[in-house]
Order: sequence, then C-alpha cells, then structure tokens
Amino acid sequence: MRSPTVKTPARFVRRTALLCALASCFAAVPALAQDAYPSKPITIVVGYPPGGSTDLTGRAVAQELGLKLGVPVVIENIGGAGGAIGAQKVANAAPDGYTLLVGASNEIAINKLVTKKVKYDVKDFTAIGLVASQPLVLVASPGAGVKNLAEFTQKVAKNPGKFSYGSSGVGTSLHLAGEMVKEQGKLFMTHIPYRGVAPLTNDLLGNNLEFGVFVLSSGLPHIKSGKVIALGTTEAKRSSTTPDIPALAESPQFKNVDIGVWFALLGPANLPKPVFDKIKKALNDTLQSPDFRKKLEASGSTVAATTVNMDQYLAAEVAKYKKIVEFAKIEE
Repeated sequence: MRSPTVKTPARFVRRTALLCALASCFAAVPALAQDAYPSKPITIVVGYPPGGSTDLTGRAVAQELGLKLGVPVVIENIGGAGGAIGAQKVANAAPDGYTLLVGASNEIAINKLVTKKVKYDVKDFTAIGLVASQPLVLVASPGAGVKNLAEFTQKVAKNPGKFSYGSSGVGTSLHLAGEMVKEQGKLFMTHIPYRGVAPLTNDLLGNNLEFGVFVLSSGLPHIKSGKVIALGTTEAKRSSTTPDIPALAESPQFKNVDIGVWFALLGPANLPKPVFDKIKKALNDTLQSPDFRKKLEASGSTVAATTVNMDQYLAAEVAKYKKIVEFAKIEE
C-alpha cells in the first residue's frame, strides 16, 4: 500500500524562500558596505587654521584623494592646542573611513610627551601613510652678528646664557630642534616660546631676538630677502629645495642633529582592512602624482616614499622626541 503524499502548503514554501533570501542579504551587508566605500564625502581634519604648512599639505592630499576615490574630500580646520583638538576628534570618530586626519609630528607624536592634557596616543589612530617631510632651519637675526654656523657656535659658546632662540611654542618640533642643537653643541641659550610663527618672525626681523627656528617653508621668504641669515637646516641631509643651505649635521659638532616636521594621513583606530586598503592605494597613487609632487616640493617639502612602514616610523620618531623632551625637561 502506497504511503499518502503530504503536501506542503505553497505559502509555507514562499515564506521559507523569502526568509532565506533575507538572511543572505543581511549577511552580505557588511561586505557590500565595505565594497561600496566610499559612497559619500570624506572629511580630512587639519588641526590648525588655514594657510599653514599642515593645511597646505592637507588640501593637496584632499584634492588628489577626491580624484582617485571618486567622491568629494573636504578639509575641516579645527585649530587649538597645537593641533590636539583636531586630532582628538579623529581619534574619537567612527572607524568607517569618512573622517581622516592629515596631521603633523606635533600633534601625533610630540604633544603627548609634553602635556598631560592630551588624552589620545599613537595607538588611537590607524596610520595610513607618511605624506611628506620638511626640514626646519636655524636662523640668526641681522643684529646677532653671525654669518654662518661656525660663528654662531663660537659666539654662543663664549657667552653662555647671553643669547636666546625663539620657537613657535613649547613642545613644538621647532622647540625640540632648538634643544637638540643645544644638546649636541653643548651650548646654553634661553628658549623664548612664541604664540605662533608671526610674532617670532616680527622679533627676529626687528632684531629683538638673536636666533630662531622656522619650518623651512615659513623661513625661506625671509632668508631669500636677506632679512634673516640661515645657519643650517635640521635634517641629516641638505634639502633639495635649498641645496645652498648646509645641513647642521655636516658639522661634526652637530652630526646627530636630524629632526624636521612631517605630515601623515591617519584614521581612527580599527579602520576596516578593505577601507584601509582603498585609502592606502589612493594615497600611494597620490604620492606618485607629478602634479602633487610639484606642488609640495615648491613649498619646501620632500614627498614620502610609498614603502615607509608607518608603525616602525612612528615608534622611532616618538623615541627620538622622548629623549629630547627628557633632556630639556620640557613640560607644559
């Protein structure tokens, strides 16, 4: 005797098929969301007002990334606390690739070492890549009575405590460069921190201050006009932008002076790998763009290689800055 055939209601079959389809769709959502990145405008935060070297670098990066990722990339300037307020915003942002940071060495690696007010750390970011670097330059005012590094060293060494040098603020890369010069040269000068580059420039040009440290792009117009005297740049080798200005490290007394300002692209910690990979590729393509390179080199920067290991680079930079901060007892 044949067993009776049990018929499954058609509506049950349809409902089961629909549920299976929905489950498949929901499972695919994260992958589809990442594959679709970017699907809306991206914001790059710059922790300084418009017009400075970090802002100029950020805008150049934003323009190229927008072309390569196919969405608008806009700059949001959030000044204050030496770049720390803008950096904190990115550290707190959702790790979705839509809020990034073009930051400088100050807010990424130095601020945490000199002030307890900074709550974020390097580990609170995903380091996407190094963008560019720029040397600093040690300068003398016309009234200082020196024309080169040898005369500077001799005069300061013979008059410990008599002369001062200025920077754009406590704990900045300019300040650390000045302290590195003091340490290497066994010199004693008083540090005068200014609230930015403008008042520092005014006092140097007005002969109210003997020496100062500039970012090369900021000091170059005054060097070319003869209003200040370049004593040397602070990276290990001469800048290709100013091959006529010697590096301080060319002098045996300052052979270990190697410090500059650098700019990097970062996102919040835990950026998803597919998103990271897309931004990283766009950045690498940007670094090899002739127009981008020309724009940054014109401002005194050296565009970074695409092969830089950012985790190793940042660790080495933090270790270097920590040594200077401890030597100079810098605290804000």
